Amino acid sequence: MRHNKKFNHLGRKSAHRKAMLSNMACSLLLHKRITTTVAKAKALRMYVEPLITKSKDDSTHNRRTVFSYLKSKTAVTELFREVSVKVADRPGGYTRILKTGNRLGDNAEMCIIELVDYNEAMLNAKDAKPAAKSRRRRKKSTDAATEAPATDASAE
Repeated sequence: MRHNKKFNHLGRKSAHRKAMLSNMACSLLLHKRITTTVAKAKALRMYVEPLITKSKDDSTHNRRTVFSYLKSKTAVTELFREVSVKVADRPGGYTRILKTGNRLGDNAEMCIIELVDYNEAMLNAKDAKPAAKSRRRRKKSTDAATEAPATDASAE
C-alpha cells in the first residue's frame, strides 16, 4: 500500500532524482526560466520553492542548508543576492508553469517553468491595463431618430 506517498519518483532512483532536481534548480536560478516536462516541473517547484523561502533570511546556516541542496556556489550566490531581494515581499508562489504543448518525439507534455518576478513581459502587461469599458447601452435620443429620416429625404 502506498498511503500518504505523494512524491513523484519520476522513474529514477533517489540519487539520480536528487541530482537531476539539484541541476534543474541551479539552471532555473541562473537562467530564470527553463523548458522541461510538466512532471519534472511540478517536482522542481516542490524542490526549489522552500529554498527560495530560506533565502529571504540571509544567514550562514541558511546558506549552508541551501548549498547542501544545490551543490553550486554560483547558484547559491545568485539566489541570496538577486532572487531573494525580488521576492522579499512575496508570501509564496515564486514559480510559474506555462504549458507549451507536446514534445515531437515521445508526445510528452512540455512546459516552461520560470521565476514569477523575472518575466518582464507579464509584469509590463499587468501594469498597462486597457481602460475599463462601460457595458451599458446607449440611450437613443429623440433628436437622432428625427434627424435620420430628414437626412435621407434631403439626399433624394
